[in-house]
Amino acid sequence: MARAFWKGAINFGMVVIPVRMYVATKIETPRFHYLHKKCLTRPKQVLYCEKDDEYFSTKETVKGYEYAKGHYVVLTDADFDNVPIKSKHTIDIMGFVQSEDIDQIYYYDSHYLEPEEIGTRPYCLFRDTLTDTNKVGLAKVAFQRREHLCSIRPMEGILVLQTMHYQNELRPWKELEPEKEELKPDELRIAKSLVNEMTIDFKPEEYKDEYRLALEKVIKAKLQGKEVVTVEEKKAEPAPDLMAALRESLEKAKKKSEAEEKAEVGAKK
Repeated sequence: MARAFWKGAINFGMVVIPVRMYVATKIETPRFHYLHKKCLTRPKQVLYCEKDDEYFSTKETVKGYEYAKGHYVVLTDADFDNVPIKSKHTIDIMGFVQSEDIDQIYYYDSHYLEPEEIGTRPYCLFRDTLTDTNKVGLAKVAFQRREHLCSIRPMEGILVLQTMHYQNELRPWKELEPEKEELKPDELRIAKSLVNEMTIDFKPEEYKDEYRLALEKVIKAKLQGKEVVTVEEKKAEPAPDLMAALRESLEKAKKKSEAEEKAEVGAKK
């Protein structure tokens, strides 16, 4: 586990729970660099000032907020550190909600919360209470130079803090609403049967980033001087007969389920 990037406390009423926060996710994808096409050399990043006609490095920069066109106010690291807000070191629980009341579109990142040694007992109390009530804590916490709206929920013995978008950060979707369609009862019945037939247990270990794996094969092939073989994709087109497409899909799903059941029974013997 990487080092904790934030330390503070959860305030649950009058209960204080000292915790450490860790990043819970990582993106695994091959890294690429810009190279000079002529000689494949990595260029040095330089900045140019037209006013002074000189090049400079990022070390010679400051952060400026443009309050009017071409006019800036400069903020230092001390200015950011001294922002007068209590959530810099405190996760203050504002209330509790049913987890299903928060639409998934609001979530965007996850972090693990671990108790400090003196906070183990209240941490366990808070975790088990959330588990038994099937609720999540709604809170705010400041890190990475912004205050995050977040929820806290239990997951396999630990607490997970999930950062959330504010309402004003969501782009409007009302204009995307499709035209209303009058669906036939048989269409809905077969579609529901297809969903039921295709219902599975979520096993995250079974899913891989196929694009990343294929890209790594492309890189390996180029290193070995081999020709990269492309896979022809089948173009997706709407079915002319919706009912026929539903029935065919349902039949295929049933055959797949039967085959998987036979394979599972054979494996147990």
